Amino acid sequence: HFMIECKFHSDQGRKCDVKIPLYIHSRFQDVEKAWRKQPGHDQKFHQGWLVTNTRFTTDAVQYGTCAGLNLVSWNFPGKDSLKERIGRSALHPLTCLTTLSKKEKQLLLDKGIVLCKELCRNEQWLEEIGLPPARALKVLEEARLLCKTKIQS
Repeated sequence: HFMIECKFHSDQGRKCDVKIPLYIHSRFQDVEKAWRKQPGHDQKFHQGWLVTNTRFTTDAVQYGTCAGLNLVSWNFPGKDSLKERIGRSALHPLTCLTTLSKKEKQLLLDKGIVLCKELCRNEQWLEEIGLPPARALKVLEEARLLCKTKIQS
């Protein structure tokens, strides 16, 4: 079993300090104890995870790893951080596009469009939300650059 706690922060300057993994580890131990009481679960593999879109403080990383929690943040752990995973998979959220306004991003999200990759495959969505062709091209250039796809003229 996996217990995964996801911490989302809209303020990218915010960090998860040691209190967060301390609390999550304690909760995981309680849940794991209950799991082990279930028939056939005493030998099952259990993992506690803490994932955040921001960063961990040094003491949060030290405590979390020492306690056996799997930690993932924007810059941790190295090659398996969110930044690296997003880069490898090209799963960039359209909210990272600087060429779209907040309102335009929300219009796309309301249509169920979340990823730059989706936008690259369906250019008409930019027209549907009212972007003029020249502006849509700039948005697509940025999205394709993020997704490492070729820009078509």
